[in-house]
Amino acid sequence: MATELKTRVKVPSSASAGEVVTIKAMITHPMENGRRKDSEGNTIPRSIINRLVVDFNGQNVIDVALEPSVSRNPYFQFDAVVPESGEFKFTWYDDEGSVHETARPVTVT
Repeated sequence: MATELKTRVKVPSSASAGEVVTIKAMITHPMENGRRKDSEGNTIPRSIINRLVVDFNGQNVIDVALEPSVSRNPYFQFDAVVPESGEFKFTWYDDEGSVHETARPVTVT
């Protein structure tokens, strides 16, 4: 499963100190809820992204718990204050124990 996942994040490359910026994040994932059956009638095991954590310079910005009702390829948009130059780190966790990370820098001008 991990090789199929692709993360996309959009973070401004620069901002003023204290500016509120809009962050967008998406991960491609089938988000199988564990209730569907395959063609042979067997239950397809649950496989979802169950948590998204975003930190800025080691400080938590958001920590979201996801449930099976979230659609495939979950998309998030939120605002964050940029107090200084640094890096937003995005970490997605899935049911199979995989951790998917990506980071984006922001420079305060």
